[in-house]
Amino acid sequence: MEGLEEKLQGLSLARRSRPEKPTYLLDVALQPAGLLAVSCSDFAVRLHSRDTLEPVGEYRGHRGPLCGVVFSHASPDLLYSASADGTVRGWDVRRPGAAAAAQVFRGDPAHAYSGFDLSCGDTLLCAGTEQVDAEDSYLVFWDARKPGDGPLGAYSESHSDDITQVRFHPRDNDRLASGSMDGLVNVFDLSRGTEEDALLATCNSDSSACSVCWAGAAYSQLLCLSPNETLHLWDLHRLDTDEPLAVFGTADARGLPLLAEGGAVDYLVGAQWLEEAQKLLVVGGENGGDLHLMECDGGGLRLLKTLGGGHASMVRCFLWDAAKDALVTGGEDAQLLLWKTGGAQIPAGKRESRKSETVSRLKSRPHKKHSYQREKKETGKTEGH
Repeated sequence: MEGLEEKLQGLSLARRSRPEKPTYLLDVALQPAGLLAVSCSDFAVRLHSRDTLEPVGEYRGHRGPLCGVVFSHASPDLLYSASADGTVRGWDVRRPGAAAAAQVFRGDPAHAYSGFDLSCGDTLLCAGTEQVDAEDSYLVFWDARKPGDGPLGAYSESHSDDITQVRFHPRDNDRLASGSMDGLVNVFDLSRGTEEDALLATCNSDSSACSVCWAGAAYSQLLCLSPNETLHLWDLHRLDTDEPLAVFGTADARGLPLLAEGGAVDYLVGAQWLEEAQKLLVVGGENGGDLHLMECDGGGLRLLKTLGGGHASMVRCFLWDAAKDALVTGGEDAQLLLWKTGGAQIPAGKRESRKSETVSRLKSRPHKKHSYQREKKETGKTEGH
């Protein structure tokens, strides 16, 4: 059986999808039955074929920036998305292009959601908010089985700035990690009731946390990436020992000589724990579009494969499809690319940036605080005059 490194070495560009209108591709989720869902900077959620990347349909129910997409684990025809418009919406992917969401979850009208996730048992939805009135940030919970009901409750004491990441444990329905621009990554046991009792650990990244990933053989590790390209890997098994939580960390991945001739990455895209290979895959990139696939462990980062000839600008999202030995990437050039092991390589073609004037005004990183909520309030004041 081929190891991960051999599979990555065999990757080549197999498929390319580019929409007619330029937009940033911010997040991608996989439905094993055959679909990819992509959240876009134009507030749309788009569906693509897993094998061909052909567009299948899109949803345009949100009125603000999206903060992610995730498929239901038990009911894969149900796709969730969350937005700064204050809603979490469930879409029936058997009805691509439907004008109305099949489910809508709402909370306080003042909340703009900036991160969300669905528990592994499909029972809980949790969304993190931007900071409200320069004071509090909230983790809001709903019973995913009761879309018509209001929130079950909220945590408000553990973060002091925008919550950028919400990640449920892949195996424990009650374990939750959250990351924030306050630099903290918190771990909760939701079965313990009150927020104070539920808070198991607080890890300080010394910078804004823009990406959080569960990792390790028992998913006992947490990886945190920041906008200034710091990286921290913590082992939560060490909580009750005298050992430091830190397994590995770097103050700036751009300073690590990872590439040929001592070169380095310009930014970090994200990370994914690969269960089959028992490896933590970290993806970094160069501003021109080239991608670098790296393994991360206690020894640091190690380059496994460089992918060129695909994207023309920054890559925003990726996922490894273990069943297909394939990598899916999406970026600021509006391209969705499929890299396959042993597949026929398509011509790279001319790598053109497809950024429109509107898209180019967006923040250069997906975790940055946006101005949607402020603009909405200002518009309301103007209309009231």
